[in-house]
Amino acid sequence: MISIKKIGVVGAGSMGQGIAQVCASAGYTISFYDVNAEIVEKGIQNIARNLDQAIAKGKATEELKNSTLRNIKVASFEDLKVDLVIEAVVEKLEIKKKIFAELERINSDKTVFASNTSSLPISKIAETLKIPGRFLGLHFFNPAHLMKLVEVIAGDNTDQNLVQPMVEFVLSLKKNPVFVKDSPGFIVNRVARLYYLESLKLLEEGAADIVAVDKLMRSAGFKLGPFELMDLIGNDVNLEVSKQMYEAFDRTPRFKPSPIQEEKVGKGELGKKTGKGYYNYEKK
Repeated sequence: MISIKKIGVVGAGSMGQGIAQVCASAGYTISFYDVNAEIVEKGIQNIARNLDQAIAKGKATEELKNSTLRNIKVASFEDLKVDLVIEAVVEKLEIKKKIFAELERINSDKTVFASNTSSLPISKIAETLKIPGRFLGLHFFNPAHLMKLVEVIAGDNTDQNLVQPMVEFVLSLKKNPVFVKDSPGFIVNRVARLYYLESLKLLEEGAADIVAVDKLMRSAGFKLGPFELMDLIGNDVNLEVSKQMYEAFDRTPRFKPSPIQEEKVGKGELGKKTGKGYYNYEKK
């Protein structure tokens, strides 16, 4: 029997903030942790801002905002003794493996561990765990407080009895869970990679500019154009996932990262989080 009341969220970037918000809004108690405590405080401020925007649109209430914020506590690493931990840190395999090894050390054998990784193999992350059966992927999409889809990913050693309770957990967040087997990029990122890379090829070839591509894709039914979406996700994150997919598929040309991505990251133009990416977000 799996009982989830307390949740630890590790990583207070945009994904961690969104995950903490949806879990807290659903009534779970959240221990919110990042190596930089100031980022956690800023993350909570952003969550409050998100809720204020939802209230202004008639999609939330002051009562929901207050209860959500009450449910989120700034935590130390040792405070992450919980029923479920969801990790949302940088897409680096060794960093994630180290975090989960430490989390396993301080938790009981009943704690469930989940990674929000968008492309790293779940089975690889679980290699250092003594009980890999308690580990799986819960891949939310950015912005997590708005996007409905969550990929529930079982690794090679994930206990199959864990999958359905995690599907039910995602449903409790009012999200739409989709069960996925462990494979490079899972489903969405594998398909979406070409959305980004083909758009970048159009830009490289001078076939269209950034604004035109985004406008056309929105008119075709996409909520965001590829360049808008890359800026939202973070160009550093997008590039790292592109590299991982390229290597995972034996350097298949269709997954080859674009030099434009490399250039953007090299300049520190990472998107909304830095104020500039394919578009300029700096306040004038």
